[in-house]
Amino acid sequence: MSALSKAKGFKKSKSGLYVSMATSAFGVIGVVKQIKKARTDNDTLRLLDAVVTGAAVVTNLAILYRELKRLGDDDVLLG
Repeated sequence: MSALSKAKGFKKSKSGLYVSMATSAFGVIGVVKQIKKARTDNDTLRLLDAVVTGAAVVTNLAILYRELKRLGDDDVLLG
């Protein structure tokens, strides 16, 4: 297996999924900040936007977790 094909398969590997999950988890920080600002400003529309964004982040994490469980021992990078 060439290095290029391994790099292309990184997203579907356990390591790639962990990196994607960590990136998505950092999105939670932005959502929390957005919620705090919206509550401080009494901005209902911004609060709604933050809640919808938070739901998207949680959904993305759930999908990545499901893919991680499906991957199991059949890791692309391990051969």
